[in-house]
Amino acid sequence: MSVTVRVPAKVNVQLAVGAARPDGFHDLANVFLAVGLYDEVTVTPADELTVTCEGPDADQVPLDRTNLAARAALALAERRGIEPAVHLHIAKDIPVAGGMAGGSADGAGALLACNELWRAGASRAELLAICADLGSDVPFSLVGDAALGTGRGERLTALEVGATFHWVFAMAGRGLSTPAVFREFDRLAEGRDIPEPVASRDLLDALAKGDADALAAAVSNDLQPAALSLFPELADTLAAGRAAGALTALVSGSGPTTAFLVRDGASAAEVAAALRASGTCRTVRTATAPAPGARVLTPVQDPGTPVGA
Repeated sequence: MSVTVRVPAKVNVQLAVGAARPDGFHDLANVFLAVGLYDEVTVTPADELTVTCEGPDADQVPLDRTNLAARAALALAERRGIEPAVHLHIAKDIPVAGGMAGGSADGAGALLACNELWRAGASRAELLAICADLGSDVPFSLVGDAALGTGRGERLTALEVGATFHWVFAMAGRGLSTPAVFREFDRLAEGRDIPEPVASRDLLDALAKGDADALAAAVSNDLQPAALSLFPELADTLAAGRAAGALTALVSGSGPTTAFLVRDGASAAEVAAALRASGTCRTVRTATAPAPGARVLTPVQDPGTPVGA
């Protein structure tokens, strides 16, 4: 008896960041686009809560209760009065500490899988509320496709996307801490007036029309200067992708993964080959967007009795 959920990575085609709030967070206008790189989370009944992980850089993933997948299982179990006796296995394909919400994806995947395994009956709204408690990017990992995130990024408004967009992602040789990047953003912004973050109308129109050239002209990431300050070598990767013909290049979220929007699949292959040959990154992946959110791949084999019946 087990449940497997597949969850996508994300790229931020706009990340507008406001000034630090009294609670330490920042208000955001965060335009998420889910991309076709996936983690899979499998949940199986066990004697106690345990976490294992396999895949690229799996050794960097915490296997204790600080893992977002474990925290998701604990949160749902507490709400439903269930003993969280499950084994969580994460098959990683989303870069670790890469600014593509791999940890958030695992949290959303575990939450959906546990809800299915335990027949807990949590509604979509309740799942989203738990996701928001877990982290700013976790709700989007659940819903996928495209959305505008406001507040910390957890309040989502679905967006229309008029076509498939082609992306190339270059993974760096080391990770970047999201809190460290926000701290560097605050340091660089010290003494400046930071405007309220708002979504770009041009960018939203480009997504809706499926216009890659217009989208390339409108993408932005307010965290990019901070990421480059902490990891200056990323500038070489960005330059290599642009030189290879990418329509635009940007740091994905808090980094250090760099993202390159290209015109089509053939262009993606060319840019990916050039980046691999450039010596400026560790690995390169191609993917299309948008991609669906968390989806159950294998249901419970024995439905049993619904929780609470």
